[in-house]
Amino acid sequence: MQPIQFRPKLLDTLPDYNRDRFAHDVAAGLTVGVLALPLAMAFAIASGMPPSAGIWTSIVAGFLISLLGGSRVQIGGPTGAFIPIIYGIVAAHGASNLLVATMIAGALLLAMGLARLGNLIRFIPRTVVIGFTNGIAVVIFLSQIKDFLGLPIGNVPAEFFGKIKTLWYALPQIDPSTFAFSCASLIVLLTWNRIAARHSWLARVPGPLGVLVVATAVNAVLHLPIETIGSRFGGIPQSAPPLALPDLSLSTLGQLISPAITIALLGAIESLLSARVSDGQIEDRHDPNQELMAQGAANLIAPLFGGFAATGAIARTATNVKSGGCTPVAGMIHALTLLLVVLTAAPLAAHVPLATLSAIVVVVSVNMGEWHEFRELRRYSLNYRTVLLATFFITVVFDLTLAVEIGMVLASLFFIYRVQTLTGATQVMLDATELAEDDAHGIVAFKVFGSLFFGAVGKLEDQLDPERLNAKVLVLDLHKVINLDTTGLEMLDNLLRALRRRGAELVLCGLNEQPLSIMCRSGLIERLGADNLCAILPDALARARELTRQT
Repeated sequence: MQPIQFRPKLLDTLPDYNRDRFAHDVAAGLTVGVLALPLAMAFAIASGMPPSAGIWTSIVAGFLISLLGGSRVQIGGPTGAFIPIIYGIVAAHGASNLLVATMIAGALLLAMGLARLGNLIRFIPRTVVIGFTNGIAVVIFLSQIKDFLGLPIGNVPAEFFGKIKTLWYALPQIDPSTFAFSCASLIVLLTWNRIAARHSWLARVPGPLGVLVVATAVNAVLHLPIETIGSRFGGIPQSAPPLALPDLSLSTLGQLISPAITIALLGAIESLLSARVSDGQIEDRHDPNQELMAQGAANLIAPLFGGFAATGAIARTATNVKSGGCTPVAGMIHALTLLLVVLTAAPLAAHVPLATLSAIVVVVSVNMGEWHEFRELRRYSLNYRTVLLATFFITVVFDLTLAVEIGMVLASLFFIYRVQTLTGATQVMLDATELAEDDAHGIVAFKVFGSLFFGAVGKLEDQLDPERLNAKVLVLDLHKVINLDTTGLEMLDNLLRALRRRGAELVLCGLNEQPLSIMCRSGLIERLGADNLCAILPDALARARELTRQT
């Protein structure tokens, strides 16, 4: 067992750190920090939390993920993928219990990292990842309809059918001012890059921040009849929240385990996916176990400051790389930039229109979905389409945890079926010129290929049935068998016993390392007899001729 290693990537970058790298990190950290500000507020509001919770999640969790993480450029904080999960937890259990669930998820992530399970996340099939990613994008989009249209709804149900019903009945009450402002914000956001291309001084301003500043200024001057952060939340406190443990009720602790597992699972997937994408951009390799430990620490500590679930943010990480960030210092400066904004400019946030934040989240939801995969489905197998569409549908209609569970089960079943179809046995036609007729009589040989496991045993049992073969010696060439599990081992053992009850023998040859190892450990080789285990097929046939002469 390998010893537990705790070595943040920051330590690996310090020996070569210099003034030039620090300058790049400062520039990237400031850029990502101003980009993170509108996203943090928008994600928090969409999740049913106050905007300050999103900002402090970015500050605390973002700093810790960079300080302790296993990637040189990972940027941590709240992400759009968490919106439907967090909203559902807040709706069902309240904001205080969300913080408890986040801390439980943090402990799970920390345990996963300590247990070196980081690489196991890669075992989740691409179809499942695409299915739940697109499903989450749809759920996020639906969650923004209320604020985008200015619908007079108190709390939108988290459950899909209840949400659709509530939004449908409220549609006639669209607020024209809010809807017009949302559309204007959306148009500016979508055309920001074109606008910035005409004015070089805007080129370094992220679109979400530029739209947020313009919309806030317009609303502050014109005093439009639309909802703002100030009207709904009373603004953002211009100070750090008091350090406090969330209220914990033992009666609800058991109900939070499942949501906590969902947070941990999604956090692990998204953070490691983000780190893997950034590896290709900077030609480096992240440490997945160290990254999970950092994510765990961040989710354990952020709730103490009123923050909620955080993970690696793909868009902000990519922005960090493009802006020249080269070490975890850039991520730490990003967090400090947000802290400075809160301490100096928090009162201005009261004028931020919720319609603009909604437009920002709508764009995030559209961009996060891999919609082209739906167009490409016709090129893939029925198994591929079934797993992807089932995961997508269940994510939208039910919840992410169930979607991943069913997606993994379906993917596993289809994989078992596929491997089973690639496993079989072909009979070796014995050459009469090489074997005398009296020797060849009663010898049957098969070449077995594939994986001799529980899914393929039934297929081979009928083909190798001693009563059907009526052989005096059965030879099995196993040099193309790549794997043997205990069920396959039991089949071979039963085959040996059935043959000997009929006065016949079994000869094996060509065993690879794994099948030979499990046969030795189980005692099958001893029961078979060392003479009946050969290296190659000609030797096995020679042994079979010898056995037929003895009978």
